[in-house]
Amino acid sequence: MSGGQRSGTSGDAGTSDDASAGSDAGPGSERPAAGDTGEPLSSGEIIDIVDEHDNVIGQSARGEAYARGLRHRCAFILARDAEDRIFVHRRTARKLVFPSYYDMFVGGVVGAGESYDEAALREAEEELGVTGLPRPEPLFRFLYEDGPYAWWSAVYQVRCTLPVSPQPEEVAWHTFLTDDELTARLGEWEFVPDGLAAYRRLLEWRAGRAAG
Repeated sequence: MSGGQRSGTSGDAGTSDDASAGSDAGPGSERPAAGDTGEPLSSGEIIDIVDEHDNVIGQSARGEAYARGLRHRCAFILARDAEDRIFVHRRTARKLVFPSYYDMFVGGVVGAGESYDEAALREAEEELGVTGLPRPEPLFRFLYEDGPYAWWSAVYQVRCTLPVSPQPEEVAWHTFLTDDELTARLGEWEFVPDGLAAYRRLLEWRAGRAAG
C-alpha cells in the first residue's frame, strides 16, 4: 500500500461503541479522510500474477490485474489490541476495489517478488501506522473467487499493543470491537466481500481446531 503522512488519531481513543477513534462521530459521519479525494490508490504498483495453484506465472500493474481479472496474491491480517478487541475500519473512497466498505482485516496485495509473510508485516504496519509490530502469525490460505475478482488469500493474526495511527490514505475511520460486537455489525455495515469470506473461514478454522 502507498506510504504517506500518518494520521494523528490514536486508536487508544477509539471505543467499542461505534464511535470513531478520537471523535464522537459514528461511522460514515466523519469528515472525509486525507486519502478520500483524487485518483485510485496503487493502480500502477507491479504485482505477481499466479495460476490456480498459486504459482507465479508473470507480473502486471495492479490496476491492469483488476481490469483483466488476473489472479494474484493478497494478505489478510486480523489485528487485536491488548484487550483482545479487533481493529475494524472503513476504507477510503480512493481504494482501487471496494472503496468506502468496512473491513475487519488490514492487509493488501502482495508485491512483485514479495513473500506472503513479508507483505503481511509491511501491510499491517503501514495500515495501523506502527513500527516494531510482531511478525503476524500465518493461519491458512484460500483462493477467493467472485466474478471478475480472483486472488490467493493468506490469512494471519497479530497482537498490536502499540498505539495505532492509521494510514489516512487507506483508512477513513477505525475502532476496536469485541468479537460479539463485530458479529452484530456484520448485518448492519457493508463489509468487503473478500474480508467477509476470509472471516467466515477463520471462524470455521477456529471451530475445527477447537473440535479437534
